[in-house]
Amino acid sequence: MKSIRIIPRLDIKGPNLVKGIHLEGLRVLGKPQEFAEFYYEQGADELMFMDVVASLYERNSLKEIITATARKIFIPLTVGGGLRTLQDMKEVLRAGADKVSLNTAAIKNPDIIRDASLEFGASTIVVTIEAIQGSDGKYLAYTDNGRDYTGIEVLEWAQRVESLGAGELVITSVDKEGTGEGYDIELTKMIAQNVSIPVIAHGGAGKITNIHDVIKKGRADAITLASMLHYQFITERPSAINDRDEGNTEFLKSKKDFTKCDKVTISEIKKGLQNCGVSCRV
Repeated sequence: MKSIRIIPRLDIKGPNLVKGIHLEGLRVLGKPQEFAEFYYEQGADELMFMDVVASLYERNSLKEIITATARKIFIPLTVGGGLRTLQDMKEVLRAGADKVSLNTAAIKNPDIIRDASLEFGASTIVVTIEAIQGSDGKYLAYTDNGRDYTGIEVLEWAQRVESLGAGELVITSVDKEGTGEGYDIELTKMIAQNVSIPVIAHGGAGKITNIHDVIKKGRADAITLASMLHYQFITERPSAINDRDEGNTEFLKSKKDFTKCDKVTISEIKKGLQNCGVSCRV
């Protein structure tokens, strides 16, 4: 039985951890290193850092954050956003990342997947697909946090990405992301049934049952999540938002909209999954 990985996702804007809905309306939550260390202590299997404004500025600004995190955390770190060349990837790997995540660069130049796989190894290359379902039911790939339409059909792209040498896929449902309504099971299942590389589900987790469903019904090999964990951190560590002069601290202090997601720890998620027969790394 495969062991399911639980991967907290940290979206970064400048020096801050942020969170939005449908990848939009970003709210500042705090210092990413504090969240990362908290999740590491709880038993996260990996961490994913995404520079969510990198496409706008055409650069990744996470090197300092990754270096600081890698000194204290000893689980795989995936870094994405604004990585357009092999040199960009080399720099974040040297900074302490174990994997790189590509989206925009891969769409614009698919051969970079093959080149990166040959240079760094397939296990180092993760491709993220941001999917939006059209009125006709088809899933199309987008870039720049779901803003830029590509016209590329998601399943076709996923299969091509695998053939080019990617080691893993992150399948993001932009429609579900940040809603707490659950993953897009059909989207995840469609990809997982038609590729042989690991599929990581992203977007929509609000309850442990959502995670269980995307693993059992959607056949995900791993899940990445944010809101459920971030708001638990804020609940347990209120001092993290006190005396801050940046971001929507009134939102954080009021706990507004927190009820959309269960607030649980990673250990509680793993225990809940194990009780349902899902193997997790302890």
